Amino acid sequence: MLRHFPSLSRLPFAILCMAVLAGCNKTPTEQVPVRAVKILTVGASDTSFDLEFSGEVRARIESTLGFRVAGKLISRPAELGQRVKAGQLLAQMDSQDYQVAAQAAAAQLIAAQSNREVAAADLKRYQGLFEQGFISTAELERRQAADKAALAQLQQAQAQNTVQGNQSHYTQLLADGAGVITSLDASAGQVVAAGQPVVHLAMDGPRDVVFSVSEDKLASLKPGVVVDVRQWTDGKTREAIVRDVSASADAVTRTFVVKAALPKDVDSVLGATVTVSLRAASMRGAKPQIKLPTSALRTEAGATSVWVLDPASMTVKAQTIQVSTADGNDVVVDAGLQNGDQVVVSGVHVLTAGQKVSVFSPAK
Repeated sequence: MLRHFPSLSRLPFAILCMAVLAGCNKTPTEQVPVRAVKILTVGASDTSFDLEFSGEVRARIESTLGFRVAGKLISRPAELGQRVKAGQLLAQMDSQDYQVAAQAAAAQLIAAQSNREVAAADLKRYQGLFEQGFISTAELERRQAADKAALAQLQQAQAQNTVQGNQSHYTQLLADGAGVITSLDASAGQVVAAGQPVVHLAMDGPRDVVFSVSEDKLASLKPGVVVDVRQWTDGKTREAIVRDVSASADAVTRTFVVKAALPKDVDSVLGATVTVSLRAASMRGAKPQIKLPTSALRTEAGATSVWVLDPASMTVKAQTIQVSTADGNDVVVDAGLQNGDQVVVSGVHVLTAGQKVSVFSPAK
């Protein structure tokens, strides 16, 4: 049986039709949209924000009081936060041994006085005998030496009696002046050594604000610089004058302690927390700096960068920067940007390198 085959001349036409249909089904290439962004033209300007530190109100004079002799503490009338007057009893030590020693010294003084009187009487009598020629010069010199020795023993006994008497009085710890007890380091029943701290007393009088700063801020904090002190209790701000800056850094924090004198009329609670502000005008060596909002920053490969606009092509490129410090929602840029650079400040996380953008204009 004969089979019917289609004409071979129609085959090229069918292939051409299939190619045309395939070409019609291709998906067109998607184009990256042009995004509208907010632009900030950067420029260096003088630092306009203040530096702030946390400080504490302290007394100008703080005394660490302790006994001048060793012994057992039998009472401590002083209490933490108590206001005391000059000469008020703060602590009492067992004085029995020192009183006995004082009595012994007093007895030795009486004996030395008696020996001195006997030696002086003998010398006077022997001087008369020497003038009459009854004794030799050597004998008189011996009596003179005995009198000098008795006098020396008397002076020694007098000094010893004074020392023992003072030590019996040293068993009472008295306040050097009026002030407030800020710390207690010993309790009744404890045996303390001579000079061991027992009570810390903040003297009445001038008050200081004490705060710590890093090494790079020392140039702006010299004696005589005025700082603003804001109390947390009432929110009032007062001026204080820097009077002392530590010459060496703290071994642990590596910061420097600064003390500023408060006005005399300020009645601040000891230990109160305050905020110390260093005025921008007081900063020495402050150079013009570039500031950017934190919304312009992006992190890539551990580095901080921003998108910089190329006005000619209206595309963006990444620029690595170096940030030195922050002030609220702004950062200070040390390196990476120049005056006149246009930086994208919003929508930075949806941009790519070389992407075309348009400058956003708010509707009027």
